[in-house]
Amino acid sequence: MNDLAGKHIVLGLTGGIACYKAAELCRALIKEGATVQVVMTEAAAQFITPVTMQALSNRPVYDSQWDAREGNNMAHINLSREADAILIAPCSADFMAKLLHGRADDLLSLMCLARPIDKVSLLVAPAMNREMWAHPATQRNLAQLQADGTTVFGVGTGEQACGETGDGRMLEPDELLQDVVAFFQPKVLAGQHVLVSAGPTYEAIDPVRGITNLSSGKMGFAIARAACEAGARVTLVAGPVSLPTPRGVERLDVRSASNMLEACVDIARAATVFIATAAVADWRPAASANHKIKKDGSGAAPQLAFVENADILATIARSPRAASGALYCVGFAAESHDLLAHATAKRERKGVPLLVGNIGPATFGQDENALMLVDAHGVRELPRNNKLALARQLVAEIATRLHAPAR
Repeated sequence: MNDLAGKHIVLGLTGGIACYKAAELCRALIKEGATVQVVMTEAAAQFITPVTMQALSNRPVYDSQWDAREGNNMAHINLSREADAILIAPCSADFMAKLLHGRADDLLSLMCLARPIDKVSLLVAPAMNREMWAHPATQRNLAQLQADGTTVFGVGTGEQACGETGDGRMLEPDELLQDVVAFFQPKVLAGQHVLVSAGPTYEAIDPVRGITNLSSGKMGFAIARAACEAGARVTLVAGPVSLPTPRGVERLDVRSASNMLEACVDIARAATVFIATAAVADWRPAASANHKIKKDGSGAAPQLAFVENADILATIARSPRAASGALYCVGFAAESHDLLAHATAKRERKGVPLLVGNIGPATFGQDENALMLVDAHGVRELPRNNKLALARQLVAEIATRLHAPAR
C-alpha cells in the first residue's frame, strides 16, 4: 500500500539545521509513492547541498527564479502547477513571515504566492529556536497563516542545535510523513468525537500473575489513526500494550476491565461515535491476593473463584445518548468459529447498529485482518488486508451510516 501514489509534492527547503531531516523526508515521501520536486532557498544550500537532494529525489533541484532550464523562464508557474501540494520542511521563522506578507523575492516564496490556492495546498513544517517559536510575532504569523488556509504542522520538543531545550524542533520525518498522508485522506468524520477502545485487559490474580488474552491492539490503534485522518477528534482507551500512539490521537492507558469501563463511560458522555475494539476479559478473579501465591509442595492448585465483568459495549449502547442517536456504537466480535452466527447474535444482544466480526486466532498479533460487517440490513465482508487499510474502509462505512437519512 502506497498512501501517496499519484501525488506530486514540491518539497521546499529553507535555511535551518533541520535541512538534514529533509533528506530522509524526501526518501520517505518517494517510498510512499509520491514524486518529489525539491526547491531550495539560498540559505538552505548552506546546510545541505542540492546534489544530495537531487540524488534522493531523482530530479534536478531548483534554487533560482532565473533558472534557464525553463523555456519560458517561469519556474514559479510551471513547478507549482504540477504539484498536488507544496510542503516547506523546514520552514524558518523568516520564511513564515515572508509567506504571511506575500513577499516573493526568491523562487520558493514566489511559487507559494503564485500557486492556485484552490488546487495546490500549502503545508508548512516550522523549525526554529524555542525563543523564536514562542515569540509573539511568530505566533501571530502562525495564526494568520492558518487563517489564510495554510496547513501548519506542529513542532517537536527537545534538545536543539543551539544547545537549548524546548519547543521549535522540526517534526521527525516519519511524523511528517504521517501528517502528509493524513492531509490527503477524505475528512469524512470532521466534527465527530470518536472513542476507540483497544487491546486486551489484565485481571490480576496476585501481584505477579493475571488473566489476559492475545489481543495486540493493532486493529484498534489502526482505527484510531484512520478516524483521526478522517478529521475526527479521537480518544483512544488502551489496555496494556506497547504500541506507539497514533499521530493526533489522545490516549488514556488502562489495565483492567473495570478501569476500561470507567474510562469509556466517562468519555462516552461527550463522544459521538464509540468503536469498541478492545478484547475485554469476560471474568475476573473474585479476589486478588495481596502477595504472590506460593506452591506448598502438596501438588494442589489454588482454588480461584471468578465473577463476571460488566459489559462495556452493552452498558454504553444502553445509555440515553446512544438510545437518542447522539452516540453511534460499533462493536467488535473476535470469534474462533461460526463467525456470522456469533456476530449476528452478539449485535442483537448488545443492541448496537453495527457489529464487526473477525476470527481472533487468525488476527491477534498480526498486521493483517479480514472483517465482517453485520447490521440490520445484512452482511458485508472486507477481504483480508493490512489493518490500516481495513480501518480506513471501516471509518468510511461508519461515516456513510452517520450521514445516511433515518430509515
